[in-house]
Amino acid sequence: MTDMPTYIFSRVFDAPKALVWKAWSDPKLLAVWYGPGVETVIHEFDLRAGGRWLNEMKWGETSDYSRMEFQEVTQAEKIVWLHHSTDAEWLQSPNPMMPNWPQKLLTTVTFVEDGGQTKVKLEQVPVDASAEEAACFAEMMGGMDSGWGKGFDLLETLL
Repeated sequence: MTDMPTYIFSRVFDAPKALVWKAWSDPKLLAVWYGPGVETVIHEFDLRAGGRWLNEMKWGETSDYSRMEFQEVTQAEKIVWLHHSTDAEWLQSPNPMMPNWPQKLLTTVTFVEDGGQTKVKLEQVPVDASAEEAACFAEMMGGMDSGWGKGFDLLETLL
């Protein structure tokens, strides 16, 4: 498929860009707000092009694993990563809770400061997705606002 659905979520934070960037680039701070309602465990975080982020979201005895491979990092401006659903060994695999969810997403986050406030824009698009995976992503996009919104609410409180 060539025309993949694109998810976009934006929020303006009443904080300078340097502070917002720190909340995205410091794994201790990132774990506070990323994955609202679950325990976020960051096993590895190397924020540079070619680096990776190994993330586990836990609730009870259940875990959801993701491997992010940073494609582009421009200090306080932009982070681009390939977001892989993985198993516990960090190998790409279908999401056990949603088998038709795309196994790989391209995620781009940009940071723009204006008058002491910072606009964060997040975009996600499936990569190498089947028609079923693209359809699942398109169907779930409306609900993604809730998850990212709750995470950004926590980020706002943290800032």
